[in-house]
Order: sequence, then C-alpha cells, then structure tokens
Amino acid sequence: MTTALASAPSRTALPKASDRLPLGLSGLQVSPICLGIVGDPEIIPAAFDAGVNFFFVSGDLHWRLYEKLRKGLELLFSRGRGVREQIVVGAVSYLDPPLFNALQFNEIIDEVRGLERIDLLLAGGVWSAQNLQGRLDPMQRLRGIGYLGSRAIGASFHDRKTALLSVNCEALDIQFIRYNTAHPGARTEMFPLLRDDRHSRIYNFKSMMSRVSSSRFRELGLYGSYWEPEATDYYRFALSPPAMDGVLCSPNTLDEFHQLLLALEEKPLTLKEEQYMMWLSSVGSMRFFE
Repeated sequence: MTTALASAPSRTALPKASDRLPLGLSGLQVSPICLGIVGDPEIIPAAFDAGVNFFFVSGDLHWRLYEKLRKGLELLFSRGRGVREQIVVGAVSYLDPPLFNALQFNEIIDEVRGLERIDLLLAGGVWSAQNLQGRLDPMQRLRGIGYLGSRAIGASFHDRKTALLSVNCEALDIQFIRYNTAHPGARTEMFPLLRDDRHSRIYNFKSMMSRVSSSRFRELGLYGSYWEPEATDYYRFALSPPAMDGVLCSPNTLDEFHQLLLALEEKPLTLKEEQYMMWLSSVGSMRFFE
C-alpha cells in the first residue's frame, strides 16, 4: 500500500444519474453517467427518464457496435417535446491527422433521426502529447465556428501524463481516462496533481475491464469469508475518488442499467474495499500451471 493511496480522499456519497455537471466552459450540463454501447435500444429512453442526459457514439471505429445506441436515441427523439435540447451527444473519431481533421460526423446526423447536431467533438485513443496536439488544433478551430452545432471538445486517453497535462491546461472540456482495479495508477499519478480550480471534466471508461467473474472467482477457490464484488461494484470503484466526475457505461440490458442506479445509492468504497478489489483483479489475471 503506497502512502498516496492510503491518504487519498474518498467521496462521502456517489454521484446520481440526475446530477448535472458543467461541461468545461461550454455552457452545457451533463450527467455523471454517460452511456455508450448498449445491448438494447430501450435502455436509452429509460436512462433519460432516470436522469441521464449524456451519450457517447463513435463516428468510425466500432460503428456497428453503436447501432443500438443510435436506435435508442431515435426512440428518445420521437417523443418530441424538446427532448433534444435536454441531452448532450458526443461523437468520437479514432482517426489520426490528416484524416481526423475533417471530423466527418455527418453520417451520424444522417443516420439518427432527430439528432440534428453533435454537441461534443471527441478524439479517440490519444496516446501522447504530440498526438493530442495534432488533433487539438482542428477540434478547437471547428468548435470555434460551431461545426455541426458543436459547443465542446474532448478526448479519450491511453496515456495518463498527457491526460493530466490536458486537464491542467484546460485544453479540453472533458477527458475520458482508464481507471479500474487493474489499472489504478491515476490514483497516485494523476488525481493528486490536478488543479483545484479546474473546469475540465474527467470521466472513466473500461470500468469493468478487470472484473473477476463468478466462474473465475470459483476457479480461484475463493469462498467463505471472501467478498465477491458485483459487476456494479467496479463502477463504485471508479467513482469513489472525488476527482472522478463520471463514468462511461455500457449496460447490455435494462436490468443491468437498473442495477447501476441501485449501486449509486450505496456508499463509496472504503480504502480497504478498494485494496481488496485491486488484489482480486491481480489474482484473477494470473494463470496457473501444473
């Protein structure tokens, strides 16, 4: 256990789906829960009714995987009554410059009836400061002219140092980072170094990447006094640090989404629980040979 982890602050309560956070200085307000890939289009209107107003869709890589999210947005927009004005939709491109510079999200707008615009332009899979800079310039320029109706810009990161630089320089309105039980480095390498007066948001992705399934739990011979975390406990892990503003989620079913809502009513994890889950993921990833 490191000193930084031992002294790291924790929330007194988890954020709720109906909470709203300012998205940088864009004037947009977003829920701490952001939905991406889903297994059932009906999840989208159900999530909206529960308070979620933030949605994430891919414009190129993984296009097929977002089909049910796109259909779910159409279901939501079919209600009319100004629903579109109440939600924020971010679109991500994983292309590198110069192809990235065009940010061709017209296909999403054409595909989803009622979408009309992209509120948040996103660069996917940023892996270095140089890579960020090459994609930041066109995003800032296009946000400045309101390209496709955009008002905010952001990125997903695979490098913590670059994400930290982006947050503290207020380069983007939102950063998506990877923080989970197998990759907890942000707890010591990023969160303590954030500006106290930051406006830029930090959301997690891949929260359940290191989940130990029930079958794997049994394979490890863990039973009796050993705690078997629920799937939603991995979201609780991601949201327990106060520096984490929200999470990108991918529920497969309505029941999974409702289980997430119930988990948000529970307390944040204790330090002991966090350490146990990190240990469990490290053990769960081991391969044993006779």
